[in-house]
Amino acid sequence: MQIRSLKTLVALTLPLLLVTQGYAQTTTSSVTATSPAASVSNAGTTYTLDPNHTYVLWHINHFGFSNPSGKWMAQGTLVFDKNHPQNSQVTATVNIADGVTGIPALDKHMQTDTFFDVAKFPTATFVSDKVKVTGKNTADVMGRLTLHGVTKPLTFHVILNKIGISLVTNQPTIGFSGTATLNRSDYGISAYAPGLGTEVPLEIEAEASPTTMSTQG
Repeated sequence: MQIRSLKTLVALTLPLLLVTQGYAQTTTSSVTATSPAASVSNAGTTYTLDPNHTYVLWHINHFGFSNPSGKWMAQGTLVFDKNHPQNSQVTATVNIADGVTGIPALDKHMQTDTFFDVAKFPTATFVSDKVKVTGKNTADVMGRLTLHGVTKPLTFHVILNKIGISLVTNQPTIGFSGTATLNRSDYGISAYAPGLGTEVPLEIEAEASPTTMSTQG
């Protein structure tokens, strides 16, 4: 058996999730600040997470024998403030029913009330509320993850991979990766614990382009 992780969340995913090559010019090695939505929207550029290249990958310990995984594609928006990256903000959502483990029967089982109870809680959403710049291309993105009807704080450790023109879409693109760990029991999902692990590592990969441009490829 296995269980998800989000979103991104995720995320979600961030994800997830703002660091730029300009960090060195605008911050010291560590900056902490809250990111009010109003100031972010006024100062930053809004990006749309590419739903074809943004996902949350989770792993779970399976009774000590292995660490199987599952995956959700994610969608959402990123408001990126190049001059003040600590003011950036991300919102990401995954559709729980779209989760894929590679085992169709398990995918269906995870949608039941034993695990995610998709009929009652069809989505999981991560909304950031603070970004702490930790290096030239790294940041901790803190926020609130809502999963299975429960909202808890969650922090993603994010790495900026690249800012440039995508050869696939020919559009300005930001790409980043991130990690986090959640305890599924905190969200009311504790089936088969402790044999089936409660600590669930998450990995996010994401690409985003300015909202005025379409994503494809």
